[in-house]
Amino acid sequence: MENVLWTPPLRLLVALLLGILIGLERESAKKTFKEYAGVRTFALLSLFGFGCAWLFQLQVTLALPLGLLAVAALTVLEYLTKRQVGHRGWTSEVAALLTYVIGALALLADVWVPMALGVIGTLLLAEKARIETYVERLEKTEFLAVVKFLLVTVIILPALPDKDYTRFALNPAHIWQIVVLVSSIGFVGYFLTKRYGDRMGLWLSGLLGGIVSSTAVTVAVGRMAQRAPEQAAGALQATLLASAVMYVRILVLVWILNPAFMPDLWWKLVLLFAVGVALAVTVRSARADPSEAPASTLQNPFEIKPAVVFASLFVVLSVVTTLVKNAFGDAGLLTLSALVGVTDIDPFILSLIRNGAAVSRVVMAAILLAMMSNTIVKGIYFSVPVKPVRKATLWRFGLWAALHLPLALIF
Repeated sequence: MENVLWTPPLRLLVALLLGILIGLERESAKKTFKEYAGVRTFALLSLFGFGCAWLFQLQVTLALPLGLLAVAALTVLEYLTKRQVGHRGWTSEVAALLTYVIGALALLADVWVPMALGVIGTLLLAEKARIETYVERLEKTEFLAVVKFLLVTVIILPALPDKDYTRFALNPAHIWQIVVLVSSIGFVGYFLTKRYGDRMGLWLSGLLGGIVSSTAVTVAVGRMAQRAPEQAAGALQATLLASAVMYVRILVLVWILNPAFMPDLWWKLVLLFAVGVALAVTVRSARADPSEAPASTLQNPFEIKPAVVFASLFVVLSVVTTLVKNAFGDAGLLTLSALVGVTDIDPFILSLIRNGAAVSRVVMAAILLAMMSNTIVKGIYFSVPVKPVRKATLWRFGLWAALHLPLALIF
């Protein structure tokens, strides 16, 4: 639209069409509440705002505020009238005020501003039922998690100093950016799992749960299969899929934080992901009961305490990695990589590839060794309580883990 010359007649047309758009939506509401204003009223309100804006440009400076006061007075009268018949909502009154503003902005501002307000406003009005459904489904703990997420991103992150400290080059802003990034991916995965996992069964629960935490999924479905042995094969599939998604999750993090690692790393992680999916497909199982899906066992991934723990673990592993490498060289770093697999490997891998880190054979091998040890541990976590598929679990996770070794040697 940058090449369009938005002359006053075209702007007048924009104001008219946006008023009609909002009016059409309000007209449809008359099926429920007959006292709503309709298409003509909202079109006139938008044109009234346009006219007041034109007078404002002609130095009649009071035209805009007086016009807004006049519309506000009319909406108050309409609201009082509707209260007498038992209706207490005031959405239409707010829509009337917005329509006046849209009409004025159609002349005074860039055209995208009134267009955006008109379209978004109409969508909000039209999707009332769906929005209310989402609000009803939103748990209080999840709402608080959203607020906390906004707290650490909008308030804490901008306040942290963007400067390296100590000889380990610890940057508070960069550290917290990683916390926000990892938490965001887990946050989205959690809500996707809550929305779809229980309905679509173990397969989708494994795929979406892997975005949150593949280890958590492994433990959850392992306990489920221990209680219901007939679900063991389906649980193994979910575990394999969740573990496969881990490679995609880490690949996304690497791509965002340090793309220099992508040329040598992306195809290896994609291959390991594909192997995991193939291993899951080869598991024979009866149709999983969606009611047994592990989505409800996942904990909301965004809380202040876990975020602080992740940041602390990232700092500790960054320092330990530097100390181990300086004291014991490459062999020490590779040994550390094999050991950290028993825990959450994300902080360790991110400490290796953080901004500015150089791509080297040792770092690439350390990343793959950490993933290998984590794969082995998840195989153990699942096979111990689930006897019916213990053999199938061990050879699949064992083969998968063994594939990491030749990939670690290729650089």
